[in-house]
Amino acid sequence: MTATTPGSSSTRVADRLAEALRPFVGGDLPVRLRAWDGSEAGPADAPLVELRSPAAVRRLVRHPGELGAAQAYVTGELEVHHDLDDALTHAWSVVAERNLSGVRPGPQAYVAALRAAVDAGTVGLPPRAPRSQAQVGGPLNALLGRRLHSKLRDRLAISHHYDLSNEFYSLILDDHMAYSSAYYTQPPSTPGYTLEDAQADKLDLVCRKVGLTEGATFLDVGCGWGSLSLYAAEHFGAKVTGVTIAAEQKKFIDARIAERGLGDRVEIRLQDYRDVPEAASGAGHFDAVASLEMGEHVGQQNYPTYAKVLHDAVKPGGRVLVQQMSRSGGRKGHPGGGPFIESFIAPDMHMRPVGETVDLLEAGGLEVRDVHALREHYVWTVDAWMERFAKAEERLTELVGEEVVRVWRLYLVGGRMAFRDGRMGVDQILMVRPGAAHTLPPRRDW
Repeated sequence: MTATTPGSSSTRVADRLAEALRPFVGGDLPVRLRAWDGSEAGPADAPLVELRSPAAVRRLVRHPGELGAAQAYVTGELEVHHDLDDALTHAWSVVAERNLSGVRPGPQAYVAALRAAVDAGTVGLPPRAPRSQAQVGGPLNALLGRRLHSKLRDRLAISHHYDLSNEFYSLILDDHMAYSSAYYTQPPSTPGYTLEDAQADKLDLVCRKVGLTEGATFLDVGCGWGSLSLYAAEHFGAKVTGVTIAAEQKKFIDARIAERGLGDRVEIRLQDYRDVPEAASGAGHFDAVASLEMGEHVGQQNYPTYAKVLHDAVKPGGRVLVQQMSRSGGRKGHPGGGPFIESFIAPDMHMRPVGETVDLLEAGGLEVRDVHALREHYVWTVDAWMERFAKAEERLTELVGEEVVRVWRLYLVGGRMAFRDGRMGVDQILMVRPGAAHTLPPRRDW
């Protein structure tokens, strides 16, 4: 039985909405709902969700499910008066227990929902998309001819996320500015063992896996803020070429190269991976190649091109390492992980089960030697990012505004849940290019 506030009548907004939603959620609301008129409905002991404006309902009507709820949350039209992780986990578990897959409410349910919306005064033109929502796949489609993963569209998609603010990212990431899963060689609770230590352990692991030595030539594809490029040069003496299509990232790395006196060892190019000239001949130029969490952004159709670039850039017998996120049992029509992340965080991203990625890399001519799963390490990494995010929230808001901060809060919490619950994974795939003897040790020490 749906609970209501003492003295409330059936005409109050929360009751109308709760009743209208019953066919869609399989019974009582999974949360306690408070409407803008002060009325409440739903289980008294469930997390409290407040609809602060009729605009929240209009968004949910326009985009039922995740996208509408995310839009309402980031704009502040919807508030969660509870720990966000706990609230989302609770709602997910209730819906999962009800096993609503395949359940399709009939026409009467939609008519009743529309009537409830009219009675609650929420019918009207849908609100405009939040300012923080990416426009890469919207109005610019006409300009770009809907060419998914064209070089221009990829540049716009990457710029939306990565050119936000170097200071913004510095407040969330570690001192290496590594924006990928760390590798925890000690329990995260170990006193004195920090996120920076775990990221250094990851960078060291990558360099050892690809066999870097003094003077080795190394290509870092999608180099981010230079964590791997700089580490390979400073700690292994490699001569590094890094490529990125994010202008703010290149500016940041160039400054660090100058500060550390690494101009003779590290070159960073503002360059698409498809334009790396050393890969054009196919003969192989670099002793080793790595690409950390960049393959998710190249798309399904372009992945064979990406694999070919990795293959063609490395010398025969040389090693290639790809660290990449995976997603099993993906949601139909949402290869990037869902409407929220595809609309607000990483437009055009494409994830797949790790086995399918291995198939594509092998089809590109590389021999896969190791697949190293790091899923739990990403949970610990995001835990550390969330702690830094919470401590710096006031400054982050000054930099990018409340709406973007709310986007990032939802992004971090949702991403952590996906890795925690096994809906997403992350793996290091180590390969060699056939054609010459490789130096990969028969017994690994990692």
